[in-house]
Amino acid sequence: MRLRFLLPFLCLFLSVAVRADDIQKQQLRLIVLAPHLVESMYEIGAGDQIIATTDHSDYPQAAASIPRIGNYARLQIEKILQLRPDVVVAWRTGNPAEDLLRLEKYNINVVYTQPGKLEDVAEEIRLLGQITGRDSTANRIADDYLMRLETLQNRFKSAMPVSVFYELWARPLRTVAGEAWLQQQIAVCGGDNIFASIDDDYPQVSLEQVLSARPQVIIQPSTHGRGQPDKMDWQKWPGIPAVENAFILTPDADKVHRMTTRMLGEVESMCEGIDKARQFYASDE
Repeated sequence: MRLRFLLPFLCLFLSVAVRADDIQKQQLRLIVLAPHLVESMYEIGAGDQIIATTDHSDYPQAAASIPRIGNYARLQIEKILQLRPDVVVAWRTGNPAEDLLRLEKYNINVVYTQPGKLEDVAEEIRLLGQITGRDSTANRIADDYLMRLETLQNRFKSAMPVSVFYELWARPLRTVAGEAWLQQQIAVCGGDNIFASIDDDYPQVSLEQVLSARPQVIIQPSTHGRGQPDKMDWQKWPGIPAVENAFILTPDADKVHRMTTRMLGEVESMCEGIDKARQFYASDE
């Protein structure tokens, strides 16, 4: 009987304790070492906690004013130590490992993330929510992302394959394959990457190989909504089905290359473009 009487007070005490813990986490001073992590931090409402970041962290607009302490190749260790962050959030394979080890030796609390699959975007967002005391918001965003991704996967999982070439870089000509982030996006759309079987995730290929494969769709991403000045001019080869039938897609590289929920909206548009090509080629048979 006494336990039943005390139970509501115990629940209230635990609730207050959890809330206090969240408030404390929401005051942590963070250094966030990748553009996609900065973007996700803002999405869950933790952008104001970031005291420094790396180059190219430019979304949302407020991120442009965050002080820079390095890039993907080198971190300014002394400057980071001077800032005395509570937590450094690092991208395990996107930040210099040697510099991260140095930070750990100085007893800096480094939390690592490493999204490898499209589904991992949701897990990373949940982790950021735990770090910043914003679990509820992060879980809601993660659940919505997974639902949208599953809907897209189900829509095209049995669709007729469409051969695709992804121009990651023009000089030298480089594409995606294996388990690469962008290869997973092509697969979601039911695209059949002409170089998917290559072991290297980002292989260099020859123009002759592309011309021989005759892709039905070419994906040529843009940056900040603008085409790359040194991109391939595929109009020189009108015999490629993708060129002949005007199926050259130009998704925003700033969205598809980053592991964020914003990426998924661009992939949805890319899938629509591939599906339009699919319907065209099916009707032409």
